[in-house]
Amino acid sequence: MSRNLEALQLWRGALVASVRKDGPDLSARQLALLLTVYLTSPPHTVRGLAATLNVSKPAITRALDRLGRLGYIKRKRDQDDRRNVLVQRTVKGSVFLTEFGQMVVDAGKQAAGMSEEEAFALEQAALIPIPEPLATVA
Repeated sequence: MSRNLEALQLWRGALVASVRKDGPDLSARQLALLLTVYLTSPPHTVRGLAATLNVSKPAITRALDRLGRLGYIKRKRDQDDRRNVLVQRTVKGSVFLTEFGQMVVDAGKQAAGMSEEEAFALEQAALIPIPEPLATVA
């Protein structure tokens, strides 16, 4: 199987696990935005996120509205420049992404055709990194 197909199979496995799990289904834009907020260095603003993802500010605002309602991000007025709104991480968002990361790891194990015992042995040998809780929640 080509590397592209393997990558797509891995992503499919993670998405199927996510859809089957009790919880919200995030759009690709919402997930990309959430990953950007958690995996890149703050501060994050609507303008900066729009530029990073190359989408409009209203599209970012709509995605942030949804992520905020879910408790995955929060917005706070910038005390240095009150015109700016900073997008911040939350514990709930960190937990969601840690669990999603585990679903990706599990999908990788399945795509590799490993048994649970083999996967466990590799994890213990640190050949497959287990995602740690995502850093720094503001």
